[in-house]
Amino acid sequence: MTPIRAAAWATRANFFYSGFLFATWGVHVPTVREHYGLGEQALAMAMLAAGAGALAGLTQAGRAIGRLGAKPVTLASGLVVAVCVAALLLTKDYTVLVATMVAFGVASGLLDVAINAEATELEHVAQRKLMSGFHGMFSLGGMAGAAAGSALLAAGVAPQAHLWGVALAGVLALGVATALMLPFKPEAGGESAGFSLPRGSLLLLGVLAALGLIAEGAMYDWSVLYMHRELGSPQQQAALAYASFSAAMAAARFGGDWVRERTEPAGLMRWSALLSAAAMAATLLIGEPWVALVGFALVGVGMANVVPVLFSAAARVPGTTPAHGIAAVSSVGYLGFMVGPPLIGVVAQRSSLAVALSLVVMFAATLAVAARRALR
Repeated sequence: MTPIRAAAWATRANFFYSGFLFATWGVHVPTVREHYGLGEQALAMAMLAAGAGALAGLTQAGRAIGRLGAKPVTLASGLVVAVCVAALLLTKDYTVLVATMVAFGVASGLLDVAINAEATELEHVAQRKLMSGFHGMFSLGGMAGAAAGSALLAAGVAPQAHLWGVALAGVLALGVATALMLPFKPEAGGESAGFSLPRGSLLLLGVLAALGLIAEGAMYDWSVLYMHRELGSPQQQAALAYASFSAAMAAARFGGDWVRERTEPAGLMRWSALLSAAAMAATLLIGEPWVALVGFALVGVGMANVVPVLFSAAARVPGTTPAHGIAAVSSVGYLGFMVGPPLIGVVAQRSSLAVALSLVVMFAATLAVAARRALR
């Protein structure tokens, strides 16, 4: 196997690892809520702490990767994410939970940007579309993590044992994968490059990426709780909501590079977003567990290629390099991924989780309306 192919598989493994850990957190949102005795608003504040941490991480991601390269940043941030997952239930002190979520957010922000930077470099070196497939591995990791969590809950495995096992396995996999990553040369002057918000076309693409990732984050963090509390499903069945969404998204992303080669980007994003909006609306209006599982899967299909399409567009914005364009859009987009779920929680506290998840319908519809202007 050539070094480039080995590095591509290593990057796929890192996307899978990231998705698996996010799924583990998603499955145990009800566990954390019950362990600490939290209401929706307190739980949302803990998620908001992760969002604040992600903002801090994203403001420094470009500087860290520019100075050190994606490889060491991936290793360090991935280790911190694993430690935070293992520490979720160590105490019953809400302050410790908030601190853990801040660290989780900082490390997650760094990890997301680092693995996407590596993916961008590999796409350039290989001279073919790879981004949808890499993001498909994140979704596949989410599916596997949710399915494993559901099976272990049904088998009566203690949540803390599950979290420690996932963290240990993740650390081992991360060590092997990062050893195979290509040590792309850090950008000259990267150590002094500060964070700045994108403007113009990049800002529009970043906002749309944020809307798509808010919808995706809502599925990861709230779909299990929606089925468990709103629809009365047992937790092991409710965990399948996450698996359904992630499996469908993974399948659509693995075919996404083929579709993107043959479909006009604006049309692909418009129809994909409309599918997500319609599926989520039907799920909330009908309110049946089996409809929810199908609906979440269709939301996953619709959202699968939104981010790869937007990242590809960012790489072609005139007046900027592909790497800078993708970094700018991903920074705004992943901020939405981390901040969106707490927003859903605040709305749920003031009304209901079903009403809060209707924001997913609104954001998907906005993506459909803005597709032509953003991707012309």
